[in-house]
Amino acid sequence: MEQRASIPPGLPRDNPIQSYWQDPPDEIADRRTTADLPDEVDVAIIGSGISGASISYNLLCSNPDLKVVLLEARQAASGASGRNGGHTKTATYRSFLDNVRSIGAEDAMKITNLEYHCMVSVHQFARENSIDCDSVRCQTVDVFYDERQFETARESVSLMEKLMGKGKAPEHIFHDSQETAEKFLAPNSVGGLEYESGSLSAYKFTTGVLKLALQKGLNLQCNTPAHSISKSTIDGKWTVSTPRGKVIAKTLVLATNGYTARLYPNLQGVIVPLRGVVTAQRPGQGMPQRGLETTYSFVYNEGFEYMISRPAGSKFEGDIVIGGGMHVAKDEGTSEYGNTDDTTYDENSADYLLACTERYFGAKNWGTDSPEGRCRRIWSGVMGFSSDGYPFVGPVPDEAGLYLAASFQGHGMVLCFLCARAVASMIEGKDDEELKSWFPTCYRVSLERMRKKFGGRLRASGAPEPQPVENGMN
Repeated sequence: MEQRASIPPGLPRDNPIQSYWQDPPDEIADRRTTADLPDEVDVAIIGSGISGASISYNLLCSNPDLKVVLLEARQAASGASGRNGGHTKTATYRSFLDNVRSIGAEDAMKITNLEYHCMVSVHQFARENSIDCDSVRCQTVDVFYDERQFETARESVSLMEKLMGKGKAPEHIFHDSQETAEKFLAPNSVGGLEYESGSLSAYKFTTGVLKLALQKGLNLQCNTPAHSISKSTIDGKWTVSTPRGKVIAKTLVLATNGYTARLYPNLQGVIVPLRGVVTAQRPGQGMPQRGLETTYSFVYNEGFEYMISRPAGSKFEGDIVIGGGMHVAKDEGTSEYGNTDDTTYDENSADYLLACTERYFGAKNWGTDSPEGRCRRIWSGVMGFSSDGYPFVGPVPDEAGLYLAASFQGHGMVLCFLCARAVASMIEGKDDEELKSWFPTCYRVSLERMRKKFGGRLRASGAPEPQPVENGMN
């Protein structure tokens, strides 16, 4: 793992696999607001995923006179935000016990609230701004195949309700094996856990936010990779070098997730890319053809899979979108760390995902495959994982004017939107008591966090968390 974590991320690859969500590409996929790059701006943002889009939108809402440029190496929203599983799912209970032990109850509760309110806010924002992204609020179920993990879930939910208060903690409903089989069409489990969730096209949501920011004056520059960043010793401004020229900015935001160490090498081995695989499958003929009422995770000892079905009325309604299968990849998934090649995918993981749906729902519930075949599309995407399992959000110590919004642990759809609001507030000088009341301290960038060496698979993958070890700065 040390060797995998030391691999430089490089730039996003040319010609990535087109994801299910990016077909067809949005009309702003290759947008360049101006023919040439601006010479100087107030704020430069690198990365056009949900973080970069939302930060630019928040800043321009607060101050329409700001000059903001957003640089994207490839097409708009071509990274993780356009390549994920479409799930707005908190599952905070899975890390709550660890969080209480490692960072304390206060931050653990802040994380729980942030993820829940982020999930709610994303769907509310889409509705209020008429972003057509197949937004659905619904229940979700985690189907357990491991008794120990099911009991740990009970313990975690119990502690969450004790600390937060039963009326204030997110509601969780436990189901036994029979109820899980009958209500959720998932036989052979040890039980299920139901709570609030949602699904959407994260690609359409992100391009929708970008369009709102464009209306407010954002300068979007796609197909413009940032090759390097540097800080002036004279005026403290940041210079971003690209193949099309340079941009000078008072404030620079790296919304680059798994690729962040490419531009800021001090994070090499601290924020590590992880490639994941997602499939879109036609439902078996025994399954509801217009979509299931809930979203799913299937939890076992080695990890989990996460799944949505496309809602009625959407393109390919009823399709099952499922990701995971990391444990069957080469070297038990280790080969996927440090891997940013989204022009291809791990075939073992893909084969596993294509086979697991019938197994999870059972041959009787699944029925025969669609006449057109089970597989509609397979693609990969690059996530960012940190050495301690938390995002890096906010100003970088001793680097005035440099901010991060990165390393969302494959969990960005219930983190990025509100973390972006926090970053915008920090840039505006509003890092006040109101922000501190809801934003977790453990998400902030610190020298201590930047010295922790990456040890392996962390919370978001459902596997045990290793103890970080101290490592000197690069």
